[in-house]
Amino acid sequence: MDKNTVTGLLLIFIITMAWAWYTMPSQEDIERQRLEQAIQDSIAAAEAELPEDREITEREADVAQEPRATREQDRLEPRLMERDDAAMGVFRDAAYPDTVFTTVRTPLYQIELTNIGAGPAKYTLLGHKTWDQEPVQMIGRTSRSAYSLGFLSFQNYNIETDELSFEPLFNDELIELSLDESISLSYRLALDRGASIVFNYTFYADQYAFDLDIELNNMEPLISGTNVDFGWNAPLNLTEKDFAQDATNSAAYIFAGGVLEKFQLTEMGRSEETINGTIDWVSTRTRFFGQYIKPLSGSNAATVMGEITGEPGLASTKHHYQSSIRTGIVGNPVLSYELYAGPLRYYDLKEFHANAYDVVEIGYALIRWFADPLVRYVIIPFFAFGSVYIANFGVLIILFGIAIKLILFPLTQKSFKSMAGMKELQPQMKEIQEKYKDDPQKQQKETIALYRKAKVNPLGGCLPMLLQFPILITMFFFFQNSMLMRQESFLWANDLSAPDYILSLPFSIPFLGDQLAGFVLLMSAAMFLQTKVSGGMSAGAPSGGGPNMKVFMYIMPFMLLFIFNNFAAGLSLYYLVYNVLSIAQQVLINKQIAAKKPPEIEEAKEAAEKKLKKGKRKKKR
Repeated sequence: MDKNTVTGLLLIFIITMAWAWYTMPSQEDIERQRLEQAIQDSIAAAEAELPEDREITEREADVAQEPRATREQDRLEPRLMERDDAAMGVFRDAAYPDTVFTTVRTPLYQIELTNIGAGPAKYTLLGHKTWDQEPVQMIGRTSRSAYSLGFLSFQNYNIETDELSFEPLFNDELIELSLDESISLSYRLALDRGASIVFNYTFYADQYAFDLDIELNNMEPLISGTNVDFGWNAPLNLTEKDFAQDATNSAAYIFAGGVLEKFQLTEMGRSEETINGTIDWVSTRTRFFGQYIKPLSGSNAATVMGEITGEPGLASTKHHYQSSIRTGIVGNPVLSYELYAGPLRYYDLKEFHANAYDVVEIGYALIRWFADPLVRYVIIPFFAFGSVYIANFGVLIILFGIAIKLILFPLTQKSFKSMAGMKELQPQMKEIQEKYKDDPQKQQKETIALYRKAKVNPLGGCLPMLLQFPILITMFFFFQNSMLMRQESFLWANDLSAPDYILSLPFSIPFLGDQLAGFVLLMSAAMFLQTKVSGGMSAGAPSGGGPNMKVFMYIMPFMLLFIFNNFAAGLSLYYLVYNVLSIAQQVLINKQIAAKKPPEIEEAKEAAEKKLKKGKRKKKR
């Protein structure tokens, strides 16, 4: 999660609590909330061209534990087929003389395989487009395989299979699959003494996952140590118009022992992390797309590496993550993996692994126990089922907002009734404040007595809202990060996962930018109206802070405009629907109380008025 999102969430929490507290009278001064840090301008940029070849991270050459080590010159300037053949030993003569490309096309994707490294060099998702309506090509520009098997040779050379030319064991240049068809393709690197490395792929027409078996035939004498590393080395292409946000969502992950470890750099530089033990899977991702490697034949460690070439928030900065799994080869001549490359969509990832969707941010770790089942078993099924009958996700968001409002109705009903009751007591509150303005203790005592007499709980408007907050935070993350909302349009919003800018300004406003989003403007207006309807603007001010707090209540919707302006349009639409429904609910409650006021409130008002009049007569004498 990037710093801007964290700041925004903190601000939302602070502002929500301040607003809830102010709508009920309090005798304590309310501290005005201040922005902790500005939300940086969203930087719209064209998709930057990534380096042609991957960069290799240097690792220590430890024979038993660290079989993958790379020379410094290769790490800094890797060049396919320009590497000194002498640095490959017996593997230099094993190269196949030609470069061969083969295309496998399914209804979901088109993958271009190369015999340089025996794997995919290009991976196009046919059902997904970039922000400028080009097909999503996941793999950064390269002429070699995105996958590589690495080990230390018996001659103490560092071998990476994506630098070796394999022999294709098939003749097809184009293979098309449909329905439930599948195809198996093999590549072989033949060595001396009957040794060979064979990559066997199996692709399926109806899923993004595919299988890979790597045969190490008579390879133990040629490999120093007992381990090899298999990983994804290519950078993932960015696909969103907001280049900076897409890049800062890039990360690498290791899932082991039921625990997800996230690896993400926050500043310029290069780093890596290794976790020992049995590994369930490793992954690298961008905002909406990712690749996974799941070992099926055992593992003993995993390594993730990352590099950021400049300031993280700049459009020119490149974010490159790699992930690999280490496996022992003693008595294990066939290494099996299940691979996934595609959208971070719940049902696709669930088939791959039950916890694969955990890489998608759905809330703070503190509320993950609540957010995870809410997203998996309520929110996603609602939109998945609803989309079968209603194609427009904007309409589904409106219906979902209504459903959430109905679910939270008991909490909001109690909260709004409490606020309405407090509003009825405002005249008496003001008189108490005026009468005892020089005696805070007496003022507090009389206020509490008024509350008790009217049977009104001053926390009745705040606590229900606090209980709703985990749901609101979960919705915040969901609409920001869900693949379901990506490139879904509604009214003027072309993409509900991106800001719906409708107005370009001739100048840039600090913290806001030079564009205004439509649903955010409506949401801020609805919050302004909701505050007035709930009585916040006319409420009696706390002593010593009245004028300032009224100003705060007026500017709070504009503060939310600054916070939400660069967030997803679907998020603003959801909060707009929620606020409009809250206004309707509050208006109805206000009318009910005005028509038939609770006797406790009337009695408390009369008692307070008599007490105040009695005090005034004594003062005149």
